[in-house]
Amino acid sequence: MIYVPWIGFFLIIGFLLYFDLHVTHSKPHEVTVSESLLWTGFWILLSLFFTIAVYFIYEKNAFGLEHFLLEEMSGRQAVMNYLTGYIIEKTLSLDNIFVIALIFSYFRIDLKYQHRVLYWGILGAIVLRGLFIWGGIALLNQVDWISYLFGAILLYSAFKLLRTKEKEIDPEHNYFVRLVSRIYPIDGNYHGQSFFTMKAGVRYGTPLILALIMVESSDVMFAVDSIPAIFSITQDPFLVLTSNIFAILGLRSLYFALAA
Repeated sequence: MIYVPWIGFFLIIGFLLYFDLHVTHSKPHEVTVSESLLWTGFWILLSLFFTIAVYFIYEKNAFGLEHFLLEEMSGRQAVMNYLTGYIIEKTLSLDNIFVIALIFSYFRIDLKYQHRVLYWGILGAIVLRGLFIWGGIALLNQVDWISYLFGAILLYSAFKLLRTKEKEIDPEHNYFVRLVSRIYPIDGNYHGQSFFTMKAGVRYGTPLILALIMVESSDVMFAVDSIPAIFSITQDPFLVLTSNIFAILGLRSLYFALAA
């Protein structure tokens, strides 16, 4: 029973992402400002409605979740921690939107294909952030001094904000781009919305896959800044992960309105 909240959450997110790609974006098209704002508002409202579920899960100890928690808290406290984590992630990841815009501009990604890159980027972000959160919580509970390391990361992040410079996009200095380029030859031409194409029996990567890798790696860098900040509020994996995912879903939807 303790896995019911997790399963329910991921089923909802999975269904909505599937609907987003296969229904509203079954054919590639440029996302309009109104469409972007509509989806952004939808994710924000869903994030707020989710506080009702959070309250009852923690207040009523529903599904036996109390045996799985690392810290006891009331429904009210759980909601406050969830909302605080959500706001922290939203605030610290806003800069990521502008980095994504730079990436798309560098690779000259057609507007109608940008949603596809962001969609798969969201799936990757959910997986990578989930691993980061679970790994971080495991370390916090096994290694006493790891909290000081996370604190140092927060201080370094604050220092970087004070020394903010204009960001530059250079795929040649991205380890993951170089790695993929070694595995697959890169075709400099676009082939619709495909990440890969076949030529003479050889699989080539397209610029879309490079853009996706850059988006994912930038998200990892922002997660390194934001997740330790949320750990300072709560180390409950359910609250940290759900607030994180809802925040990035709303931000990715907002991208198209800001980019316009």
